[in-house]
Order: sequence, then structure tokens, then C-alpha cells
Amino acid sequence: MSDDNAATAQASPPPESEQPTPPEQHNYWHTVLRSITQGNALVAVGAIILAVLVGSLMILFTDEEVRTTFGYIGARPSDFFAASWNAIEGAYSALFRGSVYNTNADDFLSGIRPLTETLKYAAPLILAGLGVGLAFRAGMFNIGGQGQMLLAGGAAGWIALSESLSSLTIWIHLPLAIIVGALAGALWAGLAGLLKARTGAHEVIVTIMLNYVGYYLLFFALSRQGLLQQPGSSNPKSAPAQDTAILPDLLGDRFNLHAGFLLAVAAVAFCWWLLNRSALGYRFRAVGENPHAARTAGIDVGRTYVAAMLIAGALVGLAGVNQVLGTVTSGVALDLDSGIGFDAITVALLGRSRPIGIFFAGLLFGAFKSGGFLMQASEGIPVDIVLVVQSLIVLFLAAPPLVRAVFRLPTKEAA
Repeated sequence: MSDDNAATAQASPPPESEQPTPPEQHNYWHTVLRSITQGNALVAVGAIILAVLVGSLMILFTDEEVRTTFGYIGARPSDFFAASWNAIEGAYSALFRGSVYNTNADDFLSGIRPLTETLKYAAPLILAGLGVGLAFRAGMFNIGGQGQMLLAGGAAGWIALSESLSSLTIWIHLPLAIIVGALAGALWAGLAGLLKARTGAHEVIVTIMLNYVGYYLLFFALSRQGLLQQPGSSNPKSAPAQDTAILPDLLGDRFNLHAGFLLAVAAVAFCWWLLNRSALGYRFRAVGENPHAARTAGIDVGRTYVAAMLIAGALVGLAGVNQVLGTVTSGVALDLDSGIGFDAITVALLGRSRPIGIFFAGLLFGAFKSGGFLMQASEGIPVDIVLVVQSLIVLFLAAPPLVRAVFRLPTKEAA
């Protein structure tokens, strides 16, 4: 071969399949994989798996057939393992049928009814979880979800029950009730933010105390004729809302899913934009990371606290509005929060205070609530086990090193 041909062959690049991966591309995918394995999302998934496993053990302890076969496990161990499998498989199959799709249904519409129930239960959890998570991002603990929901539900119910407003169309009456309810929740939470900004009062103590104040304020309103109490009744409950102030059904009368779920989806989009695309959201995150550094950078920390609690209270208040205006048979009652104010803390923790994470965490807890009833009815398993699983999720979320050790996930320090 001539020198010219040899030089040409030496200079020509190898085929594309034989070319080495550029260092930049290799580092990119290595960084992506490391961010997945070290991120909080994988820890949350691990916490859910561990909680489900522990819940499975509790299902075995509560199953009568499993306890019976355990008595002669030495003689016939196959009976014990078969009974254990049947108990766990039956429980989680019932949970699936009650929350996602009923495989025993006669038609498709009947089959998807559990999914619509999950979405219905998830809507207030998502809204309240966004309120708690937003406060977390600003460095505060909004433990006053119960009081904010009660006050917001009472305010929205007062507008929805008003006969003087019944002549309004649904396009005016319903938005008015929603806005008034959100404002009530915002002002109730904003009071805690104002006290923290002006006096340094800890928001955990203030919001917990405001829960009691809000409860008894609503009790007073429901115990007085002319305020919220249903005419001719002595029970602390209001009459149903006017038809023009009811959240409309999304899939017709056959399903209970209403526009409250769309309200939750819109709130998720708003919170994502607020935290990731707005200057106010940047101030929330800066104060939440380090209030002293934020103050040095020129951010008014006190005003940021107040603004964060106002928006957080409005979001939690929308959860109370959802409870009051969700169905034609609903109204204002002292138990309208249904424990959502405190469940929202778990949802926010599982979602890592990110709007998208809170959305999926709300769906998960909505599925637990929807499917837990069928699990108890068909398999005889106490519905309290679902509550235990939810509590275990929080427990494992509070111990990330334990989750990483169980699943052998790398840590940032090791990397």
C-alpha cells in the first residue's frame, strides 16, 4: 500500500458502531442514573414498599385461617404458606378492585367506578397537601389544616346556603362560594404567618391552637338559627347547599366524581408554576432553604412568611370547599374535614413537597381510602390496617438511611 493510501486509511474515522461513547454523553447518563438512585423519589417508593410488606405481616396476624394453620405448621407447612398467600393476595386484590378497577363488574362503566371514587377521595387530599407542602417549601409547618378547612367550609357553606343568592346562576354563585371559602382559609392561615413575622411565634403552636378556635367558631355558627344551622333542627349541621352552588358531576349521575378533582388539578398546575417559574416562588424557596441568607440577599422574610401562609391557607381552604360543595346531600358539619387536615401532612411528606409528587401521593392515599372499605367488607380485614400502612409510610420517610440500607441505595456522601 502506498504512503498516500496508508495515510488516508489512518485518517478515516471508524464506523459509527465502533466509535467510543463521548465522555460528555457517558457523564450525562451517569449523572441521571445517580440522581435517580440518590434522589428522594426512590426513597419514597422504598418507604411505600416497606410499609406494604409490614402491612402484609399484619394481615397474616389478623387472618383466622393463617393462625389456625400456624398451629400445625410443623406437620403440614404447605397449609400455612397457602393460607398466607391467599390472605395477602385476597387483601390486595380487594384493595385493587375497590380503588382502580372492579374485575367482577358486569360492564366497563361499573368496573371503573372504583377509580372515580379514588379520584373523588384524592381531590381534597391533593388540595390540602399542596397547602401543607407549600408552607414546607417556605420553611414553615402548617399544622392548622383542620381549622382552615372548617372555616373555609363554613364560609363557603354560608354563601352556598344563602337564599338571597339563589337567584344567581351557577356561573356566579359557585365561583363566589369557592372564592369566599378560599379567602377564609387564607386569612385563617395568614394569621399564623403574621404572628410569626411580627412576634416570632412558632407557627406549629399557633396553627394547632387555631384548630380549636376554628372548631368552636364553626360549632357556634352551626348551633344558632339564622347562621348555619338547618331551620327546624337542633343538630349542629346545615342544610344542603343551593343547586347553583354545587360542584357539577364530571361523568353523570352514575358516578360521584365531581369538578372538585379538576380544581385539584388546576391547583397542582398553579403551585408548580408558582414554585418554579415565579419570583414569589423563588423567594419561598430561598427563605425555606436559609432565611438568614435570604434576608442578607434583600428578601423580606416576614412578608414571605405571610404570603406563603396566605396561599397555603387558600389551598387547604379549597379542600374544605370541596367537602361542602361536593354533593347535593352534603352541607356544613363539624366533621367536614374528615381528618384530611392531618392526612395532608402525610401526603406532603410523601410527595416531598413537590406539586407533582403531592398529586401522585394524593392519588395513592385516595386509593387506600377507596379500596380499604371493600378490603374490609370482602376479606374481613380491619380497615385500620390501611391507616397503619399510611403511618408506616411516614415512619419510613422519616428514616431515609434505613430505607437506603434495606434497598442498598447509594448516598451522596458515598458518591
